[in-house]
Amino acid sequence: MRYFLIFINDLLWGSVMIYLLAGAGLWFLWLIRRLPLRYVSAFSAALKNNNAAPGGSITPFQALTIAFAARAGSGNLVAAALALIAGGPGAIFWMWVASLLGMAITFAECTLAQLYRRRDSKGQLRGGPAWYMEHALGMYWIARLFAVLLVLTFGFLFNALQANAISRVASYTFNLPPEASAVPLVVLVVLMVRRGIQGIARVTQWLVPLFALAWIIPALGVLIWHIDRLPDILWTILSGAFGWHSAAAGAMGYTLGQALNNGFQRGMFSSEAGLGSTPNVAGATVGALQHPASQGLVQIMGVFIDTLVIGSLSGTLLLLSGVMDNTSLPVDGHLMMYNAMTVLLGSWGGNFITLVFCCFAFISIAANVVYAENNLGFLTRISPYQSILFRAGVATMVVLGCFVSMPSVWQLAKIAMALMAIINLLAILMLAPVVKVIVSDWLRQRKLGLDPVFDPAHYPELNLSLEPGVWDNHIPGSYQEHNHSHRL
Repeated sequence: MRYFLIFINDLLWGSVMIYLLAGAGLWFLWLIRRLPLRYVSAFSAALKNNNAAPGGSITPFQALTIAFAARAGSGNLVAAALALIAGGPGAIFWMWVASLLGMAITFAECTLAQLYRRRDSKGQLRGGPAWYMEHALGMYWIARLFAVLLVLTFGFLFNALQANAISRVASYTFNLPPEASAVPLVVLVVLMVRRGIQGIARVTQWLVPLFALAWIIPALGVLIWHIDRLPDILWTILSGAFGWHSAAAGAMGYTLGQALNNGFQRGMFSSEAGLGSTPNVAGATVGALQHPASQGLVQIMGVFIDTLVIGSLSGTLLLLSGVMDNTSLPVDGHLMMYNAMTVLLGSWGGNFITLVFCCFAFISIAANVVYAENNLGFLTRISPYQSILFRAGVATMVVLGCFVSMPSVWQLAKIAMALMAIINLLAILMLAPVVKVIVSDWLRQRKLGLDPVFDPAHYPELNLSLEPGVWDNHIPGSYQEHNHSHRL
């Protein structure tokens, strides 16, 4: 069974997904007029006035930290290691390319999630791919299929895998039995998720920056200490990316196809671009965001920090340590990073990276619960009993993940990811004209020197698909008032 799943994954991720993600990324990068590259300064403006969000919704900054937490699980910290193992140093370059394309895709899907968001039975704002599939495209059953896949994948499969990663690295580093990881982990997860999206958001807005800096600052310190070796490492990455290094290395070298394929895969895994996960928090934000494109800008910075910064640091440290040349080491991303930090910093470096792994994996579990519960709410009106039952299922999978090795679960999760990505990418490609309208509206207001505010009355063809009152701009600072004052 496992080999059949591997075959399906090779088929999906080795050809179909590569072309679909690359094509969609290039298309949206052109369609949004390279917005992620031209208006990086607008990121801080999109995060301003982050006061507490009312009614169970979250602020733009909280949405950014939840999405970052989901991406930056233990798997993301070793994405560079896995890319290097399979594709050589050149895979790092193609991870960078994939991240750039991923920014454009993330912008498009998060902008659409903001635009087509709805209020649930409690009056809380909710949105995501399932919402724009149903309300913008009329794809009722496809929207529900996507929601079911996301609940199963993020609610159960991914959380079991994160728990398994924590248990394995804790056992390898500290010689801890599985129960020593399972008991505190499940207690912390239950305590964190019991208050829903706002409770998790309050925790991630403090923990995510802390954990990220705890990894970035020491990693930068190591690179500065070895700065004289960085030009050689950069040349190794670039030469491997285009097959130049493989020509000199002979039969043991990596080909251009290996570097491109594996680097692209790991870059997309790391950013989760096109997967349809990040839009689930993008559609729940309130506060300073008065235009759908603003949330898109917020979330592309998450991709930048998570994949380009953290992923690049991890890959560079691996190459700097020389552990990739040691064929006696186990072919495992977590253990490769552990050994790399041990070589560079001594035994405390290995212990340190293990703690970072566990912290990121823990907050990733909480963020995954947010995504899953959001889509569960799309499928049904969640009763308190259903909520308790769902969270009990999550806790059960976390415990199982600590005790049981799950290679087939990872293969199932990859297949589910590919199916979600195919459905979501086709949906946002069909909605590309809407993305173009939203971007043009945002750019026009920026050129006028205004803070962009979306007014659906200007776009009656879109207004029919939007929920009345969600984009009510009859407030101080509205688009109409800005234009009126500008004309005066």
